[in-house]
Amino acid sequence: MTDHLYSDPDLVQFYDIENEAGVDFDYCVGFAKDVGSVLDLGCGTGQLAAALADRRSVTGVDPAPAMLDIARCRAGGQRVDWVEADARNVRLGRRFDLVLLTGHAFQVFLTPEDREAVLATIAAHLAPDGRFIFDTRNPATEEWLEWTPERSQRELGHPGLGTVRAWNDFRRDPATGVVIYSTHYEIPDSGRVLSAESKIAFPAKESLAQMLDETGLVVEEWLGSWQGEPYIETSPEIIPIGRLR
Repeated sequence: MTDHLYSDPDLVQFYDIENEAGVDFDYCVGFAKDVGSVLDLGCGTGQLAAALADRRSVTGVDPAPAMLDIARCRAGGQRVDWVEADARNVRLGRRFDLVLLTGHAFQVFLTPEDREAVLATIAAHLAPDGRFIFDTRNPATEEWLEWTPERSQRELGHPGLGTVRAWNDFRRDPATGVVIYSTHYEIPDSGRVLSAESKIAFPAKESLAQMLDETGLVVEEWLGSWQGEPYIETSPEIIPIGRLR
């Protein structure tokens, strides 16, 4: 599960620049409005966890120390219980009103066994009347086709480095559906390029529904976007919302 994009501090410094709070952040803040406790699995650099910790108990779990280093130092980070652990096997000995897994973190779990383990973790930490929510990209939209150097090239404003040129590339394993994508950052002046290769899966809604059912989780609603639209076959996202059976 080691991914230099999330574990190398030289690369992690670009994470918040590339992942500013957006509609998923806003939706989850609203969704958590009336809950007293939240478990954020795959919390990354802690943007969402820190925002949610203003009026409730929040625990953020991530396996990457470099991400958690940023999380602890951000505004509001002192209010969160940060835990370095793997979402497949972490057991905290308590239950939460809301368990969430956002930012497409679910897709780093590449095998059915890995995904089943994460769903079991969600179930193990949900309060009897608690709810869960997570997101994964819909494979039907083939978003990875946009991850070519030509289509993905962008400029990032780094506070210390200036304007950094970034781009992606990908290849896909047709047997497993796993997409192997690379991320590149060209540092100005030096010409140095920082690179990392990552792997993500694109499980179909049907397989997710079966796994959720087998794990004892009931889906109350399937969203197709973070704007709250219902899921249809061409939706960009697959977002299940539910509870324990």
